[in-house]
Parts: sequence; structure tokens; C-alpha cells
Amino acid sequence: MFRALADPTRRALLDELFREDGQTLSALEERFAMTRFGVMKHLKLLEESGLVVSKRRGREKLHFLNPVPIRLLHDRWVSKYTEPWVAGLSSLKSSLESITMEKVYEIYVKTTPERLWEAITTAEIRRHFQFGVTFTSDWRAGSTILMGSDEEPSFLGNGEVLESDPPRRLVHTLNSTWGDDVVAEGTSRVTWEITQIGEGADASCCLTLTHDQLREGCNPQVYGGWPMVLSGLKTWLETGEDLTTPGSLMYKN
Repeated sequence: MFRALADPTRRALLDELFREDGQTLSALEERFAMTRFGVMKHLKLLEESGLVVSKRRGREKLHFLNPVPIRLLHDRWVSKYTEPWVAGLSSLKSSLESITMEKVYEIYVKTTPERLWEAITTAEIRRHFQFGVTFTSDWRAGSTILMGSDEEPSFLGNGEVLESDPPRRLVHTLNSTWGDDVVAEGTSRVTWEITQIGEGADASCCLTLTHDQLREGCNPQVYGGWPMVLSGLKTWLETGEDLTTPGSLMYKN
């Protein structure tokens, strides 16, 4: 990832995807004074480093900025004394500039699909990596999801399971309800896709989380916590420890 970030052109590509996520190769090519092959080469390296995720939409291939690897480095190396300032500035920048209607995140976890699915759908486990929030559901298609605490099961949000194919794919709606500013954003959709990589002792999983059907200019509180959630999920599954950062503590409070 450091190699990918070392090149100014690749950093410029990431800035361009931050400005407008989900762009095609042709759209990106128009913004850089280089050949189509040159842009493809830089995008390929960014994808290999995990900083960019591509998804097919019909005949088009869209490219999305994936901040999760940067979040993992942040959680390990950024001083706990500077983190609140970094998080605050990042949130401000996102609220001023983000206009995307779709966010795509990708992370690799050394675990099995079954264990990863269990972590996502088991309330006792999910509390460990999603800011202590309790998620109540049986995770079957058509079932309700409540987000809150044992005392107030739905005070943070709710949703409905649209698709459930354990341990590969889970799709559900999301309504955030912890404040008037996020209630106004309405209903969005979250898709979890689990792909096993390798076999036996070397097996791991690629988890792709897509948060879409977001209103243009959506309040970043609705989707901004996913990098921390996925970073915490990876840490808990691989080490059995909770990932505690000043940012996660601020969410819990």
C-alpha cells in the first residue's frame, strides 16, 4: 500500500475517486494527461493494494475508493492523541465534498466464511466490533433488524433483510434514527458479500461491503463508520481482541 501511495499520479487518482466515487476508466482517463493504458496500469496497482475496488454495472466497470486499508494502518500507527483531530477533519471534509450515492469497502480476513457470517449476524459478537451496538434479528429474508441496546432495541436504527444466503451474501435496508439529521436521509441498502480465498490452513475471506441507495450529498454519519467497523471485525476475528480507538469510543458515547 505504501508503494501505491508513493506515486503522485496514484494519489491523484484516489483524490479523484474521493471527489466522485464510482467512476469508469473512460471518465478517469479524461482527467489525466496520459494514455488509457497508463491509467489502467495505475488503477491495477491500486486495486492490488486494496485501495480501489471495481464492480461491474451492466457493461460498465466502476471504480470505488476503499478507505479500509488506510483505516487499518491508522488504527495501528496513528497516535491516540492526534486521532480525534484527524477523525474530526476527515468527517468535515467528507460532509463538504462527498456526493456519491454508493460506497464500496473491501477487506481480507483470515477466517472461514461460516465464522465471518456468524460474527456479522450474532448480536453478542457484533457488539465487539460495532461500537457496542446490539443488532436484533434472525437474519432471514423478510425479517426486521433492530439497532440499539438491550434496553432500547431500536433507538439507533432499523432495517429489513432483503436477501439471506449464508454464508455468502446478506442484503438489508438501513434506516438511521439516532438524530433528526440522519432520519432525514431515509432508507439505504447494505450488501455483505463473502468470498473464500484458498483452502485449508491458508484459507481466508474477502468481505465486500456495499452501501448504496444513498441520497446524493448524504450525511456521512450514515456510512462513515464502516471503515472502523470492518477494521474492528478483522481484529476481533484474527486476534480475539476488541479494537479500541478514540474514534470508536466517540461512537460508543
